[in-house]
Amino acid sequence: MPVQIPAASRAMAVFEVFAREKRDLSNSEMAKLLAVADSSCSDLLHTLHSLGYLMRTTRTRRFYPTGRLFETARHIAENDPLTRLAQEAVHRLTDATNESAFFGVLEPQAVRVAAVAQSRLPLRYILDVGERVALHASALGKALLGVLPEDEARSRLAAIRRPAVTRSTVVDIEPLMAQLARGREQGWYEAHDEGTAGVTALAVPARLDERPVAISLAGPAERIEKHRESYLAALRDVRDGLLADH
Repeated sequence: MPVQIPAASRAMAVFEVFAREKRDLSNSEMAKLLAVADSSCSDLLHTLHSLGYLMRTTRTRRFYPTGRLFETARHIAENDPLTRLAQEAVHRLTDATNESAFFGVLEPQAVRVAAVAQSRLPLRYILDVGERVALHASALGKALLGVLPEDEARSRLAAIRRPAVTRSTVVDIEPLMAQLARGREQGWYEAHDEGTAGVTALAVPARLDERPVAISLAGPAERIEKHRESYLAALRDVRDGLLADH
């Protein structure tokens, strides 16, 4: 049976301390924050320093992370299977519809946009990779809530702030739960003028290794309404063709 390796846990804890403290630290300060002996902390910091993950100032002899951990994480993220799949999904959607397409993953209090493909049309909706969008006011959010058990979806809605982003934003839990029930029944979800004035978004959910994800198309309300059926067909085709086997 696998066991936890204390040295590995402690090395990761070093970076969590730096992230929390947001400043350079001496060996004794780090030892106190990690609740370990100064000598053990010194060996740990020396190892990370020798590997290039920490720098040490000449004058103060205090430690701070270098950019190596960030670069390592960036290379990992660029080759993440989820990222590659998300990018392929949104590009397929945009190629089929010429609307802006988005891939979202569920986080505790929001949706994180994992991939984006922008429409080439003059009027288009834009989000950036890494942005968080509201669970209650986006098609992505509703699609992700819709795949959760009803009690969990209700709990998540109750736990988050639900501001009225536009005059059409639904903020009360019971109407939102009714929207989720309707989405489950029809197999797709919608946000009409709710997250951004004048914008309609359509979304369908999926699961990747039991992780809730969703893909969405968004654009000017009139254009989305005009092509609703063909856009829903494109969403289903990409979901069923690309995500169903994962």
